[in-house]
Amino acid sequence: MDVNASSKIRRSSLGHFLKTLVDDSLTVFWGDWLDLRVRIPQVAASGLVSPLIYILAFGLGLGSSLDQVSQPTAGDNYLEFILPGMVALSSMVISFGGTTFSICGDRLFTKTFEEMLLYPVHPLALYLGKMLAGIVRGMMTAASVILVAVLFTGQVWSFLNPLFLSLLVLNSAVFAGLGVIVGLNVKSLESVGLFNNFLIVPMSFLGGTFFDPSTLPVVLKGIVYLLPLTYTTIGLRAAAYQPLSEFPWYSLPVLGGFAIALAYAGAYQFSHQQD
Repeated sequence: MDVNASSKIRRSSLGHFLKTLVDDSLTVFWGDWLDLRVRIPQVAASGLVSPLIYILAFGLGLGSSLDQVSQPTAGDNYLEFILPGMVALSSMVISFGGTTFSICGDRLFTKTFEEMLLYPVHPLALYLGKMLAGIVRGMMTAASVILVAVLFTGQVWSFLNPLFLSLLVLNSAVFAGLGVIVGLNVKSLESVGLFNNFLIVPMSFLGGTFFDPSTLPVVLKGIVYLLPLTYTTIGLRAAAYQPLSEFPWYSLPVLGGFAIALAYAGAYQFSHQQD
């Protein structure tokens, strides 16, 4: 067999694998979508409460005082400055929490998770299907916060441009993937609360949602830039208010790297899962 023939066979095999992977992932996703589609208003509103409280307390309350003494690094006032962070925050919370609780419910209560493990599909397809459902959850809630942001600012294109939405999808993918891994490993709902309290809640305040990370001391800056939410917030803020020439393009590969690493870990976890 010549080199060209071998190369064609490899390309054909890879193409068949990728097509099968996509089809299987969508099949797994469809099972979750059948449940999600009847709860769209509930899912969309579930992550809206905290951002609204932060917008009222910090954006309108504290922000009115801050605007008198300083100018934010992005946006015309402090309220506009924190709005992209609120969008990132809402997508993070629901992508992670919704995915984690969905898998925990299947594993610990309805006991239907074992049936999914018997599907004749690649472990990566199981991960991607669950992760895609988490992205949809996160984007539903983020859409609600985006609507609030547009109402407050009147800037529709700032929050609906392709770069803004691409970063939001990547952010949802990262935290939905993290939710899949946590959901596969926790032994009880109390354990989910621990992850939420010690991971998600601190990241909500340290991920650059309320401040500009570049103004921090070096030590704190090193910690904050380890968090994926920081890159989302920085990127969303730039995509909303700054010219394209000032956009931090590094945020895209960083978030993509987080998503790929979690996909590898999630596929490995599914391939070794025993419930």
